[in-house]
Amino acid sequence: MTRPTFIKFFIISIILGILSASATSLLILNYQTPTENELIKDFYRIETAVHVSPHTIRKEMSKGEQNFILVDLRSREEYEKEHIIGAINIPAYKDPDTSAYGDKERIVMAFSKLPKDKDIIVYCYSTACMTGRKIGAMLADNGIYVKHLGIGWNEWRYYWNSWNHEHEWEKTNVENYIQSGKEAGEYNQVNSDFHEGCDINNEFGC
Repeated sequence: MTRPTFIKFFIISIILGILSASATSLLILNYQTPTENELIKDFYRIETAVHVSPHTIRKEMSKGEQNFILVDLRSREEYEKEHIIGAINIPAYKDPDTSAYGDKERIVMAFSKLPKDKDIIVYCYSTACMTGRKIGAMLADNGIYVKHLGIGWNEWRYYWNSWNHEHEWEKTNVENYIQSGKEAGEYNQVNSDFHEGCDINNEFGC
């Protein structure tokens, strides 16, 4: 092979190599980048897998259902002052102003002891509170999977009408759905009109 021919062959080889690499990269990029519709589908799949409607929970309570456990992540002090009736306390806060995210072993151990045949649903201060998400991620890393109540304590206690149906405002009373003290409390059925509630595991739970 003459020198000019070799140089030409060498240059062509480089060009083909670059084109091949570019084509491969483009194929990988197209394969890895989901479409907008796929992203939307994934969003709703995640939302419905993780979040639980407070309205559904309230309905389940009125029927005396025992297929879930609510876990209050606020400090013990706040829990004992008032909490959603039936909820247990696994505090992610040492006190109202100090988080206890570093107590990983204690938190994971406490959740690991909860019944495996019930949905575990966590809640914290408000809808915007990140504590439930942070604890949920911590637990998932340890093979424990919990759901997240769609609202927090503040909305449950102080904004009752904002998430209950309008026709229910005069028929339900938040005082019947809260508890004070160290005990979780048991819900005493008072609203027999509301037995048509949605199953917590129903795909279209309300």
